[in-house]
Amino acid sequence: MLYTLYETQRTLMEPFSDMAQVMSKLYRNPQWPFSETQVAHRIAAGYDLLHRLGKDYEKPEFGIRKVPVDGVAVAIDERVEIDKPFCELRRFKRFTDDPPTLEKLKAQPPVLIVAPLSGHHATLLRETVRTMLTGHKVYITDWKNARDVPLEDGIFGLDSYINYVQEFIRHLQGIYGNCNVISVCQPTVPVMAAVSLMASRGEKTPNSMVMMGGPIDARRSPTAVNNLAEEHSFQWFENNVIYRVPSRFAGHDRPVYPGFLQHAGFMAMNPDRHASSHYDYFLNLVKGDNSSAETHRKFYDEYNAVLDMDAAYYLDTIKTVFQDFSLVNSTWDVVSTDGKTERVRPQDIRHTALLTVEGELDDISGSGQTEAAHGLCTSIPEDKRRHLTVEGAGHYGIFSGRRWREQVYPIVRQFIAQNQPAATATAAETTAKPAAVAATEATPPARKRKVA
Repeated sequence: MLYTLYETQRTLMEPFSDMAQVMSKLYRNPQWPFSETQVAHRIAAGYDLLHRLGKDYEKPEFGIRKVPVDGVAVAIDERVEIDKPFCELRRFKRFTDDPPTLEKLKAQPPVLIVAPLSGHHATLLRETVRTMLTGHKVYITDWKNARDVPLEDGIFGLDSYINYVQEFIRHLQGIYGNCNVISVCQPTVPVMAAVSLMASRGEKTPNSMVMMGGPIDARRSPTAVNNLAEEHSFQWFENNVIYRVPSRFAGHDRPVYPGFLQHAGFMAMNPDRHASSHYDYFLNLVKGDNSSAETHRKFYDEYNAVLDMDAAYYLDTIKTVFQDFSLVNSTWDVVSTDGKTERVRPQDIRHTALLTVEGELDDISGSGQTEAAHGLCTSIPEDKRRHLTVEGAGHYGIFSGRRWREQVYPIVRQFIAQNQPAATATAAETTAKPAAVAATEATPPARKRKVA
């Protein structure tokens, strides 16, 4: 019922939001007699703010068209590699007509970025992707909005999430012979489970795992997010935050945790900060500071775009990660795609290097929650482990912004490089071409020309 009421309210607000946008443009129009007066600036800014507070925010694009690789602009072609009912495996393929740069691109390691499924779209990691593309072949999990998934596609639980991650890892391994995995926030736990289960079965595991700001052990330095899950029973979540998708969407009648509730929770964590940010936006519009105003728009265009999560997945996560602490208590059983129940055993991981990253001021995943992964992966050699705490960084600062680019990424890049096998040619290239030809493609440009 709440979801229907919310959608009704959004529908009623839409014409007023559109009108506010029109009025804002009108008062800024140079042909308007009083457009250059201070009063007109304030009225236009007020209408603009009203429009943004009332509008509906759609999923943004990644919008990455090119990236610099050692001073050369490399074109990016974004494509869907695998289309699953609840997720798209998205690839950012790089193109260049500069031969030396092409050789560099071929030799760079493949990385699967597992984006959070916690209310925001994968585009929240746009800057993570853009930066990684300068030194890696990049794929990302682009989770779908559950309200758009028809009921006949079945339910999506935490086990399904883990099985998806394993399928994507195998896909990259099939192309390149190996891969690396980066998980940001929420997926650190299911990624740990996915790699653990692969190790227990004797499957090939990723060369490295980079885990950033995630609740591996949510008992450590609990935050408001952790406290909410502990203060309420599992039944409370079932009865109070799960609603059916309204009829206007393809996923009609699917039980979900609505994105607008998650967004309300995000806003409630720092209401003063958001109110101040919107007021500053208003003042910047009045002053004509378009650069600062545009920065605000870009951030909130992303921050306000939310998605629904399938109820099964959301409730599984609450119980498994934040109430039973099943991973750290060694009590987590996962059902595989063939119906087999398997116990998650991180101690079985032996050949995957582990880097954990935390923000000193993270108010979502508290201090020590991600580092706890090292205490679980006891079979990984010490020389294949590393932990990084980023001073002065909050949750978003470890994967976006200046600290990500200047402090975190150089260490991530170095760590992945240190744990790469010597052979960099893809499995497909190696099997499809004579050995001598395949070998020349992995050599520096000068040597390749010499061989050719």
